Amino acid sequence: MNETQARDEICRVGRSLFDRGLVHATAGNISVRLDEGYLITPTDACLGFLDPAKLARLDADLNQTSGDRASKTIALHARIHAAAMRFDSGTRCVIHTHSTHCVTLTLDAPGEELLPALTPYFVMKVGHVPVIPYHRPGAPGAAEQVAQAIGRYGERGTPIRAVMLERLGPNVWHDTPAAAMAVLEELEETARLWLLNRQSAQPLAPSRIDELRRHFGARW
Repeated sequence: MNETQARDEICRVGRSLFDRGLVHATAGNISVRLDEGYLITPTDACLGFLDPAKLARLDADLNQTSGDRASKTIALHARIHAAAMRFDSGTRCVIHTHSTHCVTLTLDAPGEELLPALTPYFVMKVGHVPVIPYHRPGAPGAAEQVAQAIGRYGERGTPIRAVMLERLGPNVWHDTPAAAMAVLEELEETARLWLLNRQSAQPLAPSRIDELRRHFGARW
């Protein structure tokens, strides 16, 4: 994917998320790692009305070179890109939203992980989702804890594609904006199912999870 394609795809995915109510107002951001530097949605931009030409362009040292002012979350996104590439070298896109059902699960004594292994597609397409304790938006400490979580899960053989920032929202990543959006959708839908079930369903049995590992390479 070249830079022009990346710009168009960021805007297409942003519009799709907005049109389906997965983002609202000016919440959320999308970044793509280029061969040299990054693209990211501008600060206070609505993902439903992005202009490809106004996306923020930064060099590898996070100095902005063009576009509207970059989202303050670029530092977090850059840490995610760097940490995730150790285990998934093709990592190119990070999406952050304030997804309603995911955030709801962190409003009252969240656990170490957002969700148990509820469905096969959650296990296969999302995997473990560690909860990062609350930090103010843009706080450097959040980026450090996210990078540590990515390393911790990856080193134990279960690389992750998502983290949940307590009371703020998920960050998900993959090799394209479309693939990252699919992770986000599966994560938010599983959170909705968990809430609809009043958080009382039994998770998949270990034998079922092992079956998903053997047949589909699930990382759980």
